[in-house]
Amino acid sequence: MFIEPHLGSKDRRSGWIEIICGCMFSGKTEELIRRLNRALIAQQKVEIFKPAIDKRYHEERIVSHAAREIRSTPVQFAGDIVLLAGDCDVVGIDEAQFFDPAIVDVCNQLANSGKRVIVAGLDMDFEGKPFGPMPYLLAVAEFVTKVHAICTQTGELASFSYRLNEDSAQVMLGEKDKYEARNRKSFVEGMSNRESKS
Repeated sequence: MFIEPHLGSKDRRSGWIEIICGCMFSGKTEELIRRLNRALIAQQKVEIFKPAIDKRYHEERIVSHAAREIRSTPVQFAGDIVLLAGDCDVVGIDEAQFFDPAIVDVCNQLANSGKRVIVAGLDMDFEGKPFGPMPYLLAVAEFVTKVHAICTQTGELASFSYRLNEDSAQVMLGEKDKYEARNRKSFVEGMSNRESKS
């Protein structure tokens, strides 16, 4: 389990970036909410953001697959986060893979100003390729936590998000009706079977 580094006094604080990544149904948002709730218990000023495109569970709140939720502000562009974060101590960002590439500079700017930045997102898309700005965020983060789901085919640890339909768009919001978590072997077999049918 991730234990938060000591924040130190406000005037001497060094910021940092934490990344929580993994496939769908791995508990990324659950872990993000856990860390943000701990910051709130510690009476730190917390601002939380999510991409406006993500309205699966709620227009504004961040909601995990397990139905845990926390308030957030939906934003259209990553640059808006800097303006809205204000003088907070901690910034939480969910579904970072859906943001424009500027999210990397935004996270660096926030951390450089002494803020703790906690980011959750898919590290790979439905084809098993690095997703959007996530590889760049992983490169600049001080702390990286990769969480795993359970493979629906084998019951083993899963790292891949397998799309159940044949839509080729990289971004497709969905739940268990559109995706399932798979381990490497099951993911590769599924992709191979799909290719052989086309």
